[in-house]
Amino acid sequence: MSSRGVVIRRDAGLFGYERALVRCGLGPVAGVDEAGRGACAGPLVVAAVVLGPDSRRRLSARLADSKLLTEHVRESLFDEVLRAAEDWSTVVIPAAEIDRTGVHVANITGMRRAVARLAHRPGYVLTDGFAVAGFGSESLAVVKGDRVAACIAAASIVAKVTRDRIMRALHTRYAEYDFAQHKGYVTAAHAAALARYGPCDEHRKSYVNVAAHAVPTREARSLRLEDRVLATSLHGVTETA
Repeated sequence: MSSRGVVIRRDAGLFGYERALVRCGLGPVAGVDEAGRGACAGPLVVAAVVLGPDSRRRLSARLADSKLLTEHVRESLFDEVLRAAEDWSTVVIPAAEIDRTGVHVANITGMRRAVARLAHRPGYVLTDGFAVAGFGSESLAVVKGDRVAACIAAASIVAKVTRDRIMRALHTRYAEYDFAQHKGYVTAAHAAALARYGPCDEHRKSYVNVAAHAVPTREARSLRLEDRVLATSLHGVTETA
């Protein structure tokens, strides 16, 4: 990779991008990534992370694309990343905003917001996969960036863990969908729940698979209420159809 005279060897390692850019006076370097783009329920979460100068020593060798790690490992790495980070921010974009703008526009807007929320403007921004303009700093899209650039990998973990925690919290309100298990992504179990109960307020109504069940029948509404009462151990709840 090269950018404005910066050359990075393929074997430079996970911190190669940051080292090369900082050597050329383009630091600090922020990595940006999102979680939830492929889900049909729940928010899109974008994170921006600037790793500190001693991050290579402080961060575990397990730092890699968050989607390749177990939930337990991601949770432990989340704390490591925040301790090692010089600066970080997150942006949570709700389903309703995704429906209004479309997921790609929401993603790009979220990346800009995340960088803008950093305490200091970065000298350079690395994004995962596709180019984004409007950061106020030079930027570069890195193919499979969450596997080859430490700051993007760190942002991936922060975004993923933040979103997973949100989805587990939503599970307590919408237990019938089992958000704690599939985190709003399309699975056979989630599709079956959508077909049975219709979408809830956290579903992305503009998505075809959600829109197909947008008007639940009286019977489905009744089943949804009954299952929610059973799942949350509440009694005496009523709802007018």
